Amino acid sequence: MKFGASTFIWVSPFSNHTMSLFETVKKQGFDVLEICIEDPETIDAAAIAKAAATFGVEPLICGAFGPGRDIGADDPSSRQTGVSYIKTCIDIAGQAGAKLVSGPMYAEVGKIGLQTADAKKQRTEWAVKNMQTVAAYAKDAGVKLAVEPLNRFETDFLNTVDQGLAFLEQIGATNVGFLLDTFHMNIEEKKIGDAIRRAGEKIFNFHACGNDRGTPGEDHIDWDDVKKALQDVGYDDYLIIESFNTDIKEIARAVSLWRPLATSADDLAVNGLRFLKRQFA
Repeated sequence: MKFGASTFIWVSPFSNHTMSLFETVKKQGFDVLEICIEDPETIDAAAIAKAAATFGVEPLICGAFGPGRDIGADDPSSRQTGVSYIKTCIDIAGQAGAKLVSGPMYAEVGKIGLQTADAKKQRTEWAVKNMQTVAAYAKDAGVKLAVEPLNRFETDFLNTVDQGLAFLEQIGATNVGFLLDTFHMNIEEKKIGDAIRRAGEKIFNFHACGNDRGTPGEDHIDWDDVKKALQDVGYDDYLIIESFNTDIKEIARAVSLWRPLATSADDLAVNGLRFLKRQFA
């Protein structure tokens, strides 16, 4: 396994001013830094590549799909902006030496509500068509895309592995798979291990997070079951801790984080990594 940490644990947005996180995660024992591209204007891909090489930490890229970046929206401008944003993330990944762009790229996060069957069908058609477009763009860049199912409070589009498998089948691109996250799976899946097994070889990235979105191992998730399921499908790649910081007010509001999940961001990362290495290494 390659053990990683999300930049969200410490900062938002990531920028040239926070490039020191590469040194931080290296000292803490991580192999990977997953960088969220909130504002592409703050991102210097060449600087990321240089820092990654300097500290021997592999970069990954994930997207932030807020308002206006919805490839399945009724508004054509939102769909086009979403496609352009994903392509920008792919460009950054290619220039920074990252193999993967992850995230809930099918819709705007926080968009929830009951829809008619016709409305859902149309939304899905737009999302599939635009995912096929960005998948082809990513393939030319040598980059894979990992689609993340979210819980019902963050999206009404894709909550479970089974829904995701149907979506991936419609896209029909070999370089599009899953980012699975134990926090979301704990809410939506009947059994996390069984869902992992159904996802199988389509798992490109994996977020190992506590059921409260805090430190993995300090929670009620059955990590033995998670480990066994990942072994059963032959997954031996990225294992990323993603959590959030109450000091970053906008992100805290977006993910409904009203209390600290650890004594400090560093403690969350270090203690989580210690558990994951003991559990999975």
